[in-house]
Amino acid sequence: MKQQLKVVVGPRWATRLRCLGRGLGLPRWGNLRRLTPFSASFGFDRGTPVDRYYLEKFLDAHRAVITRDVLEIQMVGYARRFGHDLRRADSVDIDAKFEPTFVCDLAHSEGVLPSEAYDCVLLPSTLQHLRDLEGSLHHALRVVKPGGVLLATAAGFVPLTPDGGDYWRYSREGWIEVLSRAWAGCEIEVESHGNCLAAVAAMLGLALEELTPAELDVTDPRYPVLISVACRKPFAASTP
Repeated sequence: MKQQLKVVVGPRWATRLRCLGRGLGLPRWGNLRRLTPFSASFGFDRGTPVDRYYLEKFLDAHRAVITRDVLEIQMVGYARRFGHDLRRADSVDIDAKFEPTFVCDLAHSEGVLPSEAYDCVLLPSTLQHLRDLEGSLHHALRVVKPGGVLLATAAGFVPLTPDGGDYWRYSREGWIEVLSRAWAGCEIEVESHGNCLAAVAAMLGLALEELTPAELDVTDPRYPVLISVACRKPFAASTP
């Protein structure tokens, strides 16, 4: 019967009739039916990228641990914005143009970054860009003091970065597998943020200002826009 319907009315109308018969909604594409996004720069030219909503809520929720000696990837903007009682705010990046405190590849930072020197390490929007993921995770934990915290995020359903390496797009469960091995013995909390609407908006380059908090705050783990990671290093063990 299905095949006969397709032959008579064509596959597109066959699908429409099937949806109508089952009480399923039909899409109204409007200007969403497009082959190019509204923004080719993640929505920066329209406002604030959608994933920043989840990133900033995550950092805001962990303000208490962003304190004393803090190391941040690339620049120290988030450390200064969300931190408190900072004694030292350092940065590390492989590219000297950002004028970081330390210029090095995180995966090969031995002899550059001091061990067990920071109460908090911030890796916002970073995990997907670490080409040597295992090495980078090892050294990120190495520089944290016993009892200190790493706060990191990884991209989900957002466009790939066009001008740099973008290697890892794991689900929440995937990151749990990776991090439980790399940071064995640590207390690790991995969360998924986003939903179908937020993911579509992010992929099309819309800005978070074009959605409402009520829309953004719904979580559907099938559509992660951002994955957040909070890791506490145990007090007893010291990373070699």
